[in-house]
Amino acid sequence: MILKEAFFPAFLNSYFIALGVLLGGSLIGGLGSFLTGQAPLTTIFRLSDSLRIWAIVAAIGGTFDAVYTFERGIFHGETKVVLKQVLFILSALGGAQTGAMLISWLTQEHLSQ
Repeated sequence: MILKEAFFPAFLNSYFIALGVLLGGSLIGGLGSFLTGQAPLTTIFRLSDSLRIWAIVAAIGGTFDAVYTFERGIFHGETKVVLKQVLFILSALGGAQTGAMLISWLTQEHLSQ
């Protein structure tokens, strides 16, 4: 038996999963950079840029599930499903953008470039 999550909790989960992946990955990567004697703030800023797409993919549950949902919506006439998937992707984009903005504010690396 598969239980489907309600739309709004899944929408919020998508946002916060993307935010958490971006912040967590960047900060833990910065810790590794510190331990190896490199500049941690620069590494954190660079990682936040490169982790954005992976945060979005993690938040929407992987690429194959999203493609299957679009396929089902387009070929089976379920436009409501396509709209929900687009909103989940926008939520994940917002979470990743929020995380990147927080990293940018904390590191102030955008001022030196």
